[in-house]
Amino acid sequence: MHRRRRTALLLAAAITAAPLLTACGNEAHPGAAAVVGGQRITVAQLENRVTEVREAQRAAVPDEAQYQQVIAKTGTLTRDTLHNMVLDRVLRRAAQDAGVTVSRKEIQQMRSGLEQQTGGSKALETAWLQQYGIAPARLDDNLRLQLEAQKLASKLGTDTRNPAFWNALAEASKKLGIDLNPRYGAWDVQKSTRVDAKTPWVREVTAAGTQQTT
Repeated sequence: MHRRRRTALLLAAAITAAPLLTACGNEAHPGAAAVVGGQRITVAQLENRVTEVREAQRAAVPDEAQYQQVIAKTGTLTRDTLHNMVLDRVLRRAAQDAGVTVSRKEIQQMRSGLEQQTGGSKALETAWLQQYGIAPARLDDNLRLQLEAQKLASKLGTDTRNPAFWNALAEASKKLGIDLNPRYGAWDVQKSTRVDAKTPWVREVTAAGTQQTT
């Protein structure tokens, strides 16, 4: 599943196969990949984010054969990117509800520390691109996400692995009324993660067709 790519560090554990709990997204929101809190994430916005990653990957891997291997390993990039875009809004809502804020200075401090660990700004950007599918232009946004998660967990007196933290995100998901376009799956409110939509009717139709031809 290439789970690591879906969101970096603290939130990576959220992305697991989960039962389908909500499945919306229909003609009521044409052109939308998702609707979160009444605000649309358009298909065009999602595609632009994916293009940012692909272009960064292409620049980092000029060899065509190697680039094709990268694409093959990141086949779920579109869905992973949408997950991150939705989770970003969920976490921000949960942080706001808890009175948690993150300053630009805090983001820069976190980035500086990570750059020291990885060997510089370029090395950090490359690491985030390769491991988590985060384009360099979105690195600071992802670091803000990490800081919000840390500070929210601290405010709740827990950590990001504890159910109390995910319960806060689940509550934020409920308040936002997340509605995913079925082509991208559905949003599991309790686990605050995107899940693949189940389509039992496909099996039913197929089975019916088989019976008619036998």
